Amino acid sequence: MKSLKKQRRIQIIALAAVALTVSTVLIGYAMRDGINFFRAPSQIMAEPPGPTEVFRIGGLVAEGSLVRGEGASIRFEVTDGGATVPVVFTGVLPDLFEENQGMVGTGKYINGVFEASEILAKHDETYMPAEVVDALKEQGVYKDPET
Repeated sequence: MKSLKKQRRIQIIALAAVALTVSTVLIGYAMRDGINFFRAPSQIMAEPPGPTEVFRIGGLVAEGSLVRGEGASIRFEVTDGGATVPVVFTGVLPDLFEENQGMVGTGKYINGVFEASEILAKHDETYMPAEVVDALKEQGVYKDPET
C-alpha cells in the first residue's frame, strides 16, 4: 500500500513539473514579440540589430535634420552626442515634437535607417524619457533643465 502512495506522489510531482515547464515555455513564446528593448544611437552604430528586430530608439532630434516629405512622411536624425541615426516616420507626429528635444521611437533598423512605426515626444518643456537621459549622461551630453 505504501508503494502505491509513493508511486502516486511521484506521478503527481512529475506531472506538475511537466505542466510548469510547458506553461513557462508558452508564456516566454507569447511574450517574445511584446518585448521592445531600448537602444541609444551609439549602441545601434556599434552593433546594428537585424532587420526583423523591433526595438526602441531614443535621443535628441538633431538640429536642422527635420525634413517633412510629401504627405505624412517625415525624415529626421536622432543623436545621443556620440552617434546619429537617420529616422523615417510616416504618420502624425506628436504636437510637442521638435528639434533639440528628446524623443523615443519604436520600429526596425533596415539598411542603415530606423523605420519608425511610433514616435513619442516629451509632454512638457522639462520632461525627457529616463532612457534618453541615461543614454545622454553616458555620452556626457546631458544638460539638466533645472540649472
